[in-house]
Amino acid sequence: MKSLAATLCVPALAFAQASSAPVKIAMIEGLSGGNANGGEAVFRNLVWAVERVNERGGVKLPSGSRRLSLERYDSKGQIEEALSALRSAIDDGAQFIVQGNSSAVAAALIDAVNKHNEREPARRVVFLNYSAVDPILTNEKCSFWHFRFDAHGDMRMAALMEVLKDDKSVKSAYLIGQDYSFGQSVLREARRQLGVQRPDIQIVGDELHPMLRVKDFAPYATKIKGSGADAVITGNFSNDLTLLVKAAREVGFNGKFYTFYGNALGAPAAIGEAGIGRIVAVADWLPNVPTAQSEAFYKSFRQRYPSPADDYVHMRMQLMIEALAQAIEKAGSVDAARVASALENVVVNFHGQRGAMRAADHQFQQQLVVGLMDRQGTPGVKFDVEGSGYGFRVIKTIQPAQAEMPTTCRMARLN
Repeated sequence: MKSLAATLCVPALAFAQASSAPVKIAMIEGLSGGNANGGEAVFRNLVWAVERVNERGGVKLPSGSRRLSLERYDSKGQIEEALSALRSAIDDGAQFIVQGNSSAVAAALIDAVNKHNEREPARRVVFLNYSAVDPILTNEKCSFWHFRFDAHGDMRMAALMEVLKDDKSVKSAYLIGQDYSFGQSVLREARRQLGVQRPDIQIVGDELHPMLRVKDFAPYATKIKGSGADAVITGNFSNDLTLLVKAAREVGFNGKFYTFYGNALGAPAAIGEAGIGRIVAVADWLPNVPTAQSEAFYKSFRQRYPSPADDYVHMRMQLMIEALAQAIEKAGSVDAARVASALENVVVNFHGQRGAMRAADHQFQQQLVVGLMDRQGTPGVKFDVEGSGYGFRVIKTIQPAQAEMPTTCRMARLN
């Protein structure tokens, strides 16, 4: 059900020429529960992206310009709540659905969107995914109506392995993750890629835990320390990562963390000084990417959201909204099928970051970077994270052609 609606507008004068109702985008996300901070962070990113499109007059269509309107629906991180929110969003007139902070939810939404679009072709919707990275979503479950703008889990793991393969200090690794489709896929791919890249590394632990329900990670941290592991590999996010690294610090674990999300949502502050030179994170972009365009982008976000607590910016979410605006204008329509066809071939350039949608599976292809945690002010760490005093120095850049991976997608398309 809808918990809160936020229609984003700039002053009416800016849209004096607009001839139609706004284009509705529905964000379905966990805004309460264990990952509420992640949901709010997403919303801030999307607000900023939508504002930017609206400030330049909205999307330009043959019938006139139309602004974008973003509404938020609280899934509470639960599949049934997300499906209910999807029905509400469509009934409210949403034409584009955005979600990402759970691969299990994303998989359910893909199925629901497929069925809805088949049953009600006059009310079809397009699903844009900014963070759900289970590889299956653009492989076995690929859909003409679904587009992923984040690198999937296997791509992220391959980027981490570009660093780990040369890290000779790591002789043993502990694999830990959340017990659902994404967490399982991360550990599975970690085992596979370690076997290829570093067969000398001994896997001394391999376990899953309930997602966003563990309040005390001390038992897990104690096992990690007792295993003698030199490094932990994890796809954990939100509280499951923050509490894990905090517990590891408290029990005196001195190994490294190779993470998907160790660069934000409280993790750097939780581990503190113990993380310097030991927390590795992969992302599509990091604030300390050493270019003037990147720095200008980050400063602009911090100007919009000056509170350190709000410091969680995603380049890919900006690219996603820019891609949507571009596709609508190219299609000359907000019709879902026409916009989806345009999205298949979209290429976006924004503040020095370039990305292109792969039509074969609707997996966005873009540069990835790997960062290493260090104190703000050290070489390569101009910006810290969330006012913690710690930031991430870029130590490896993986170009799109290197990050790209094959797909098993066999997409059913419209006749």
